[in-house]
Amino acid sequence: MTVISDCLRRCTLLCLTVALIVAAATVRAHEVQPGVADLRTAGGTVMLEIRLTLEAPVAGVDLRGLQDINTSDRAADYDALRALPPDALDAELREVWPALRGKISVEVGGAPVPLDIAGVDVPEVGDAELPRFSTLRLAGPLPDGARALTVGWDAELGALVVRQITEQGVGYTAFLTDGARTDPIEIAGLGGNGPLQAFITYTVIGFEHIVPKGLDHILFVLGLFFLSMRLAPLLWQVTAFTLAHSVTLALGILGLVSVPASIVEPLIAASIVYVGIENVLSKGLTPWRPVVVFVFGLLHGLGFASVLGEIGLDPGQFAISLIGFNVGVELGQLAVIALAFALVGYSFGAKPWYRARIAIPASLAIAAVGAYWAVERAIL
Repeated sequence: MTVISDCLRRCTLLCLTVALIVAAATVRAHEVQPGVADLRTAGGTVMLEIRLTLEAPVAGVDLRGLQDINTSDRAADYDALRALPPDALDAELREVWPALRGKISVEVGGAPVPLDIAGVDVPEVGDAELPRFSTLRLAGPLPDGARALTVGWDAELGALVVRQITEQGVGYTAFLTDGARTDPIEIAGLGGNGPLQAFITYTVIGFEHIVPKGLDHILFVLGLFFLSMRLAPLLWQVTAFTLAHSVTLALGILGLVSVPASIVEPLIAASIVYVGIENVLSKGLTPWRPVVVFVFGLLHGLGFASVLGEIGLDPGQFAISLIGFNVGVELGQLAVIALAFALVGYSFGAKPWYRARIAIPASLAIAAVGAYWAVERAIL
């Protein structure tokens, strides 16, 4: 029975490792990213400038709850569109626009504002394994006397960050998911976010960057968890990681530090390998582990900064938005640790075989995924 049990455990570990490696490959290649819409009003016209992966709506991919476009039944159409030159993708968009128009809405007093395509900017075909972000510009006439409007975004189109751009900077901001609509937005631009709304908006964005979108950060945090479930080692590691990524996140957003993603991303993957392997080689917190985790936290902070840089911060609430994003990231990390404890630690953490049968196999699986990512990001 012992031999059979050991074989089953090893087979389970092998299957888990393979599954995580396959998931890692597909998520990096076809990861779903939120769109970003800048809203402007001038001369009786409302304009939406939306930065998004245009191939998804053109292909008819339903992004509701989707993290990996490869799991969609329209994945082949999506990939075919990614290979099209800019003019061809523009033409495909205009062909499906009559059906797509109803999924993007602006309303004044409950009445829809007709939106038409005012322009499309599509980058040249680059790395087919990376998302191609295009810019779609829409415009429509505002009714006379309009004082406020709302923006709607269909659930099939995924998530959307809405930013009202005024002469004073960014006014209202919102993060729309599941087909939500914005609050009424004052056309004069005087009713922008207060500090609390900005904090909440960017806290949600930060949390979602970890859960469910940040698989690499999730694996790193799980690596910290599997070293030891005792509070002191976990607290030392999480504190070092938090302080470090907070520093480089702020420096990156302020433009004081800039490191190419081609360097940061492989090193983030290497950090996952390190924590997984050291979990196997050491039985507890070593004197150098918090220092190493701090260094790796600096790298992860640069990764957070690149994501937040794409979305942008509310200049009128810059500090509170940055703090909100950081709080969201921390809440996401704590959620990962809490879930790991609930599923594994609570029931098995006190077992004498916990380290040999759970912590070490899980750490090896984490290291294997990190190693795959490191090679993929640096070479492939």
